[in-house]
Amino acid sequence: YFSSKPMSSPLVIALAYDRLCTFEFACAVELFSLDRPELNVEWYRFQVCAIEAGKLRAAGGILVEAPYSLRRLDQLKQGDIIVVPGWRDTDEIPPQELLKKIRAAYARGVRFCTICSGIFVLAAAGILDDRKVTTHWRYAEKLQLAYPSLLVESDDLYVDDGQIISSAGSAAGLDMLLYLVRKD
Repeated sequence: YFSSKPMSSPLVIALAYDRLCTFEFACAVELFSLDRPELNVEWYRFQVCAIEAGKLRAAGGILVEAPYSLRRLDQLKQGDIIVVPGWRDTDEIPPQELLKKIRAAYARGVRFCTICSGIFVLAAAGILDDRKVTTHWRYAEKLQLAYPSLLVESDDLYVDDGQIISSAGSAAGLDMLLYLVRKD
């Protein structure tokens, strides 16, 4: 899928991986990939990047095949967005190549939106020190213990800390993404 939208519109990349959270991923796909001519504004460009090769299993038995690899993250610039759906296992450190690409994108001014346990990916990348974040209530204490330099706001639906916006559970992720659209 190649977008014919202007290069000036922000590029949103949703990360895909094995054991993907289907609802959270679908929120990003539905919101950013469909044209919105009724709004009479320049809409986002949208792509999906796989963090690993091959077909990816998602919740509900769905298979996802992403057209782009992590190399695509190298082309993101300030104002573009990476959406991180809930991470597959809060005890699993994400692949080092992904963490390296996230750090580089962050340094270039790329914005991040994490849904539910997706915040663990950014925490593992080391870009959240002294930032306010949130996650699903059942992960809040674990996140705070694992990354004590974070300011975990466990009662918020989403937290906007500038370059990084994080949400609590899955449905809060949709609210967060709609907030981002309104803000843009």
